[in-house]
Amino acid sequence: QEQLVESGGGLVQPGGSLRLSCAASGFTLDYYAIGWFRQAPGKEREGVSCISSSDGSTYYADSVKGRFTISRDNAKSTVYLQMNSLKPEDTAVYYCAAASTYLTRFIFSSSWYYDYWGQGTQVTVSS
Repeated sequence: QEQLVESGGGLVQPGGSLRLSCAASGFTLDYYAIGWFRQAPGKEREGVSCISSSDGSTYYADSVKGRFTISRDNAKSTVYLQMNSLKPEDTAVYYCAAASTYLTRFIFSSSWYYDYWGQGTQVTVSS
């Protein structure tokens, strides 16, 4: 059974860092683009970042560009999201998702293209 499991969330002070992990099982991660989404209370789900399956292209929402870095280790079937210079507005539940479709910077943030989803991990940025 296809499964994605996020980990690494927690409470961090503004300006701090966290690294989220997304571990895949039940399918071959190499053939999937992986996206990170987040959803804050009362807000719509937002596409944060994506890494392609083929050439490793990466895409970021403007709100996180320059602060977040996505990477993948296919040998470990894991994708990471390094989050630096965190702000209170980054507080949300973060989800990873897998897409068999080739994604571009124009569509990576649309949840419609993703096949599998994780259960989410809470990130809270507060002093």
